[in-house]
Amino acid sequence: MHKKVIIIGAGGHAKVIADIIEKSGDQIVGFLDDKIEKNTIIVKDYKVIGDLNSRFSLSIANKDYEFITAIGDNKRRKEISTSPNLKFYTAIHPSAQIGINVEIEEGTVIMANVCINSSSRIGKHCIINTGAIIEHDNIIENYVHISPNATLGGTVKVEELTHIGIGATVKNNVTICKNCTVGAGAVVVKNIEKEGTYIGVPARKRKN
Repeated sequence: MHKKVIIIGAGGHAKVIADIIEKSGDQIVGFLDDKIEKNTIIVKDYKVIGDLNSRFSLSIANKDYEFITAIGDNKRRKEISTSPNLKFYTAIHPSAQIGINVEIEEGTVIMANVCINSSSRIGKHCIINTGAIIEHDNIIENYVHISPNATLGGTVKVEELTHIGIGATVKNNVTICKNCTVGAGAVVVKNIEKEGTYIGVPARKRKN
């Protein structure tokens, strides 16, 4: 049975999610966005059908609808995705390689050519972006964004609301605390225990 999916947000990230939903054989009902006029076509013939608050009335009107939050900002995605009484869709691109004993929680997006190896756990409403590699026994907490082509070695833990930048590398057995940003191309070789932005090789906290 095909799922009926409403995408919250209508930017570029939402277009990529729409592609995953379509390739998975499920049905796109439309997009919700506060800044784009209703009936605006976003991609193909899929349109904006309302603003973000419409998700509540749509959910009541059709209990079969599932929602996915296509918002790149982790904190904003958390705010939207903690809405009560909504059923959330998990989007996994058919090209993703998912290992044995991998757990992926609701609302998460796994994009094209991602590799998640054995016994890793991906939390709620995460973004695992194009070509990212997550090795065995990783723990990715809720509302994390792993950017395109980032590589996480084995037994890495990334705590809630952290963003790993494009092409960044995290050494095995490393923990990164919550509310961090690891810059594009950075190499993390030891635990990060304080919130902030980390850049460079090896990664160091950026001075404000």
